[in-house]
Order: sequence, then C-alpha cells, then structure tokens
Amino acid sequence: MQELTTTRHNPQIDPFTAVWGWEIPVYLFLGGLVAGMMVIAGYFLYKEKYKNAESIVNYIPLLSVLFLSSGMGALFLDLEHKLFVWRLYTTFKISSPMSWGAWILILVYPVILANALISPPEFILNRFPQLKKITAALISKPDLIKKIGIGNMILGSMLGVYTGVLLSTMGSRPLWNTSVLWLLFLVSGLSTAAAFIHMIAKNNEESELLAKADNGFIVLEMFVIAMMLVGLSTASQAHIFAAKLLMGGPYTAQFWVFVVGIGLVLPLILQILASKHKIKHTPIAPVLVIAGGLILRFIIVSAGQYSHYLNAHFK
Repeated sequence: MQELTTTRHNPQIDPFTAVWGWEIPVYLFLGGLVAGMMVIAGYFLYKEKYKNAESIVNYIPLLSVLFLSSGMGALFLDLEHKLFVWRLYTTFKISSPMSWGAWILILVYPVILANALISPPEFILNRFPQLKKITAALISKPDLIKKIGIGNMILGSMLGVYTGVLLSTMGSRPLWNTSVLWLLFLVSGLSTAAAFIHMIAKNNEESELLAKADNGFIVLEMFVIAMMLVGLSTASQAHIFAAKLLMGGPYTAQFWVFVVGIGLVLPLILQILASKHKIKHTPIAPVLVIAGGLILRFIIVSAGQYSHYLNAHFK
C-alpha cells in the first residue's frame, strides 16, 4: 500500500513499476499462449491433421509442456510461502478462482500428454521405442482421438478464461474488475498462439490457415478492448479513473503504441497483405503479435494495481 500511495502523487510514475514483478505477467502470458495452443491442437486433432507427418499438431504438445511448466515456474517464484503450495491440492473450493486455476493447471497435463502420444515426433519415438505400441493403439481409434481433441479445446478454453477471471474477481482493482477481461485474455491467448504456430509451422496449408485465423482473432481482440474501455468509461468514478490510465494517463503511450498499434494493427495489415499474396509471409507479424500480447499483460497487471479506490476518490 505504501508504494501505491506514493506513486499516486507522482505523475511521472514508471508504467511498469508495480507491487508484482515480472512473474505474474509472464505466467499469465504463457498460460494464455498454452491455452490457445491447446485449442488449436484440439481442432487439428478433430480434423485428423495428425495423419500428416509434417503437421504442427505433432509438436504442439511438447511446446505446450515447456511453456506451461515455465509459466508455473514463474508463478512459483512469486509465491510468498512456496513450501505450502501443495495445500492448494488438498481441497477444492468452487467459489475460489485460485482453486479452479490450481486444478486446471494440473488437469491440462494429462490431456496434453494424450495429444503427444497420438503422433510423437520421430526423435521421441527413436529414443523411446516402447511408445510405438501406445501410438498404434490410439491411431486405431479415431473416435478416441476426436474426443482427445475436444478435451484439448475444452480445457484449453478453461485455462485461457481462468487467466482473466483470476484478476477480474478482485473488486478492489477497478481496471481488473470488468466482465470482459476473461474474454480479452482468452482471445489474446488464441491470437498469440495462432501467430506462434503460424511462424513455426512447416505445412503451408496450416500456416495459411493460422494466419487467417489470427487476423480474425486480432479484429476480435480490438473489439473486446473497445468494449472494455467503453464499459469502464461509463461506470463508477473509480472505473472511469481506471479507463483514464489507458486514455490520457501514464499508461497511454505504452498501451496504444505497443499493444494496439504495433501488436495488433500493424501485424493485421501485414498478414492481410500476406494472405492475399501481395507480400511474402515473414516472422515479423507473428513476432509483433506475440510481443504485443506479452506487453498487454504487463500493462494490465501494472495499471490494475495502480487502479484502486484511493487513487480514484482521493487524488
């Protein structure tokens, strides 16, 4: 509280100075990225893309485990009492977003593993030849593979929604306490995942599909951002103050230049031109989308902490 009340009287605050450090924004970003990757992988499984040896769906599970574990590692570093994290798994409270999140983070691993066993990369099979029997058994049951795909899409969506719900339930922070924050983080996660997979996919058909899908996600994300700002600007004085942090306040330049301009509008233009074959597909647009998604989390987390009722009513 001391840091918040100090920055309240300093108009030259650093937009990235906050009570929380880098761990929470990175955790939220990686969680959203993995959520989007799971949804995309689930869709590809349902469409039987795994039958193509070059399909990116064969590599998504390994990347998902790497990113999700890194995100959970960042969250662990942020915990005050690290030795007691196991207590989250001794109970389940239906009214607690943290309880939901803890269990969702654990449940996604078996689903990702099931995805990985359907068509593991060749270097994995060469190292663990015993997996070939499991893979053959799964391939012989296409209906089961479709169910695994559906499971990926459901749990991936739950993970993406959770990253926004975790913040939006905190009523003391007006910027976070909006009904569309979960949607913003979900769509942003889908966009960054589509951009990342589009960038590394070897299959041209999948790459084109993901570029077009990302264009749709970017447009939807801009619409959700507009809804969030309109909702905040037409609510209580505290919410209006929260909106002003992004529209004329200390976070304005970073938000509109790096998140909206460079992270959404510019890559959208580049990818539309590339989809129409007027320019070549390059990693530039996907990298901008991914960077914009990360910066979005840093700004929302930082501005949300500065956005509290003391700042709104006792400026």
